[in-house]
Amino acid sequence: MISQRVDDDALMIRTALPAEAGIIADLHLKARSTYYPDGVPQSDVDWVDAWRGSIERADGRVLCAVECGRIVGIASFRTPDGAPADKVKLFQFHVDPDHWRAGIGTILHAACVEEWRADRRRTAVLDVHVDNRRAQAFYARQGWIPDPENPPAEDDHHLDLLFSVPPRE
Repeated sequence: MISQRVDDDALMIRTALPAEAGIIADLHLKARSTYYPDGVPQSDVDWVDAWRGSIERADGRVLCAVECGRIVGIASFRTPDGAPADKVKLFQFHVDPDHWRAGIGTILHAACVEEWRADRRRTAVLDVHVDNRRAQAFYARQGWIPDPENPPAEDDHHLDLLFSVPPRE
């Protein structure tokens, strides 16, 4: 468990609990709704069940940022299927839009990087929606770059990003 301070409120980063899947699914929907102007795709997915499955996976982690007892950020990552053990994929990373620009995403990202270092990961990957410029700018500030080996196809809606996990100092 990691504790940080953002402004005057305590922010704690911890592992998500299966019972929190509904809260996490709601935050996920709220955040995704900001960059899908025509409605969020996959609206027929049972996101509560999907999040519960991610939380319960033995080969993955879901971290949550908790401020004043409320989940305000989430990050889900694991080794992608068929990838080497030193690679990790950040599948989901969301901060409640009501808490943007408060440093929560930066602290949550730093907690992910610490987990990756502890797990001896060397490379992280993610895909971000091409219209989500805010997220792309955030990831660029954290050191993510477009994946040169996976450029977007002409009609692709996602951009693949790559992050070199810095070694422990």
